[in-house]
Amino acid sequence: MKLIDVIDAYVALQQSLGMRFDSAQRLLRQFARKMDDVRIQEVRSQQVLDFLQGSGPLSATWALKHRVLSGFYRFAISRGHANASPLPMVLPTLPPQQTPYVYSTDELRRFINATSTLHVGHSRLQAPMYRTLILLLYGTGLRIGEALHLTLRDVDIVERMITVRNTKFFKTRLVPIGPTLTQELAAHLKRRRQLPLPANKDSALFSTRTGKAWPYQHVITLFQRVRRAASIDCPVGELRPPRLHDLRHTAAVHRVLSWYRAGKDVQCLLPQLATYLGHVDIKSTQRYLQMTPELLQEAGQRFARYAQCEGSHD
Repeated sequence: MKLIDVIDAYVALQQSLGMRFDSAQRLLRQFARKMDDVRIQEVRSQQVLDFLQGSGPLSATWALKHRVLSGFYRFAISRGHANASPLPMVLPTLPPQQTPYVYSTDELRRFINATSTLHVGHSRLQAPMYRTLILLLYGTGLRIGEALHLTLRDVDIVERMITVRNTKFFKTRLVPIGPTLTQELAAHLKRRRQLPLPANKDSALFSTRTGKAWPYQHVITLFQRVRRAASIDCPVGELRPPRLHDLRHTAAVHRVLSWYRAGKDVQCLLPQLATYLGHVDIKSTQRYLQMTPELLQEAGQRFARYAQCEGSHD
């Protein structure tokens, strides 16, 4: 049986169980292409090792690929499509997980300005569209996948509201947006209507010049170009440069900073931030709040004021 046919059966099973399985499906199809359309029994261990390694340095992607392929081969063996798994039995020691990065205000400004480098003659809307995407990710803290799944219908300029449908946890939430981001999105919608709308209002908010939704990998490729143009490199002590996903960390940290500076009760507001970000519990949100120097300073000042007030009552 062809490898791709077994993959199709496996994906269909997972989706019938209620799983979205989008990223795993993309990875499995990439695996099938790398194996060059062979029968599943013809896949060799060295080919699998080459796929797991990829072209770059060893990273968490190795473990992700291995996990997805392990599930696939358990399915294939249970159905009699394969006799054994060609995956390696000994796993390599992976580098430590990348520390979430918080962009500074200056870096964000440079990054947004650097989107102009994406201007190309055959796709003149690419640069302003990417600028809007960056502002949206930072202004709302959306996951990248959530932003790329948005349609024109999901953006309500009048009510200043974005509807995020079928999120990571199969829920839908409403995300309010501020006046500046609303103006940016209104201008984007006007430009977007210059491109094909294959599904009318259900067409992708961020699309290619043919009207198809921007693929995730394309967005990441453009991000690397913009990051280099903005001269944002590896932080001290890190092996890898900041990621596009770190805009979500940055949005969370900057929101908490603004609450501290406004004298708000941050602990009471954290559940609201968790809901805004689409987290199932506050623990997920707390992991986003890396203790940056600015956060440490604000928290320290808050504690000093508290201690001073307590001392005055003695």
